[in-house]
Amino acid sequence: MKHFITWIDRISGFGGWMAGILMVVALVIGVSEIVTRYVFGKTLYIADEYSGYLMAMLTFLGLAYTLRERGHIRMMFLVHLLKGRRRVIFNMVCMFVGFVFCIGLVRFTGEFFWDSVVNRTQSMQITESYLAIPQAFLPIGSFFLLLQFLSEFLKGAAMLRQDTAGLRILEETDELGR
Repeated sequence: MKHFITWIDRISGFGGWMAGILMVVALVIGVSEIVTRYVFGKTLYIADEYSGYLMAMLTFLGLAYTLRERGHIRMMFLVHLLKGRRRVIFNMVCMFVGFVFCIGLVRFTGEFFWDSVVNRTQSMQITESYLAIPQAFLPIGSFFLLLQFLSEFLKGAAMLRQDTAGLRILEETDELGR
């Protein structure tokens, strides 16, 4: 089970790296548009459209990594009232609810992507981009998030068994920002 958890954490890390790369690509497109406008008085025509696609892609690819690193906003007032096993069990329940939510998210984003494939949907912009390409990242990122919720649930089970050697487990702290 520890190998499975580590494998999922690596997938989430890969998603985080890909999100970072896509953010750099969006930055390069944005800077290129600025330079093109101010130096040459022209436009690239694709900057807004492709930056939007990249933002959706990097957001979904980064969701699992953000969960792994405890970066999502959480309501912590209940968690702070609980200690020890109760806190772990409460977190496991939360991870299970997130897992169930992600089953629907994967399904609906998959249908959204597949609809674009079947209908060969293209953007209404000047590029007439095939929309299935950026939309493919939605079910992929959702699936990564589903796996990370499962991993966090399994980490909770390992904590209850007190068998966490070799696992990367981040605890919630009372400090602001983490």
